[in-house]
Amino acid sequence: MSIAPHGGELVDRLLTGAALEEAKTKAATLPKITVDTYAAFDIDCIAKGMFSPLTGFMNEADTRRVLDTMYLRDGLPWTIPILLAVSQEQGDALEIGSQVAIEDDEGDIVAILNLAEKFSMDHAEIAEKVYGTTDDAHPGVAYTTSLGPVFLSGDLDVLKAREIEFQDYNLPPKETRAAFEAKGWKRIVAFQTRNPVHRAHEYLQKSAMEICDGLLLHPLMGTTKQDDIPGNVRMECYTTILEHYYPDSHVMLSLMPVNMRYAGPKEAIMHAIIRKNYGCTHFIVGRDHAGVGKYYGTYDAHAIFENFQPGEMGITPLFFDHAFFCKACGNMASIKTCPHGNEEHVFLSGTKVREMLGKGEMPPAEFTRPEVAKVLIEWAQSEN
Repeated sequence: MSIAPHGGELVDRLLTGAALEEAKTKAATLPKITVDTYAAFDIDCIAKGMFSPLTGFMNEADTRRVLDTMYLRDGLPWTIPILLAVSQEQGDALEIGSQVAIEDDEGDIVAILNLAEKFSMDHAEIAEKVYGTTDDAHPGVAYTTSLGPVFLSGDLDVLKAREIEFQDYNLPPKETRAAFEAKGWKRIVAFQTRNPVHRAHEYLQKSAMEICDGLLLHPLMGTTKQDDIPGNVRMECYTTILEHYYPDSHVMLSLMPVNMRYAGPKEAIMHAIIRKNYGCTHFIVGRDHAGVGKYYGTYDAHAIFENFQPGEMGITPLFFDHAFFCKACGNMASIKTCPHGNEEHVFLSGTKVREMLGKGEMPPAEFTRPEVAKVLIEWAQSEN
């Protein structure tokens, strides 16, 4: 018996068959708005159930409740509003109760919005309550403050699923759930990453695998910062390390096509909820989860879970401290398991690693597997 989706039912807003053909015909006659890549990914997440129980973009009451209490109106934990914004001119032209065709960033009509409400909110308030800052240097804040002044809410009827690079790995929640069942996994731990896996990640994953039946290595492949390592490079790193260092029978690689919001602790809650919808029972929360810059404390993403009652999330978070290789211990460790000082620990900053890669220098094996380093060196040198 698999874990229940958030809210009890996995949402599916993708139209098929006659309903799809009818909607395509209707969409051609409707007023149209065009959305950016970010909103297009959110539509896909609603359509496939990653954002269950949401069936469309959130209204004002739900938005304010989420911002102020970290719950939806029905008492479900939720920390980040899922919103659709348009310009004042576009908002004024649309009538409540009407239907609106949505064109994505690739020029396709991907959904019909059943417009139930229009509202406005202070963008700075949204930014402060989601990101804990109104500093435009924060990528999430910058995006939020760039949005139009009118928010549209209502259920979506989705005409087309979004396809991404490495689509074969882009399994929606109903397919990951089916795969877990076929494998006989009952306890599944998910690992969130937007970066290549290094030895500290590997340590966290394999520690969690000792108490679970399987690992879902679940890299985020929605929109990310411009300076994040490209998706194709990350994928080569994942497939390489899985080939050499993980057992096929207990690990699965799939993509999560969700936008990276860089919301730190509040995004950690959302990442847990999304993995619950994918069918996972456990979720690894590491150091500075979903952080950026110096906006969040190292373990704020651990502490935020204390705001919810045990079992309320419906998925078990596994909290890990910073991991490193200890030369005195002779293996990977954390501050919980290692008695030695920092002088015995192998730790390299991201900046230092990039410098080494750009020069064609192999980072220490204690930091990253040589097969992964080779992939990264080839990429880094091609960038120079």
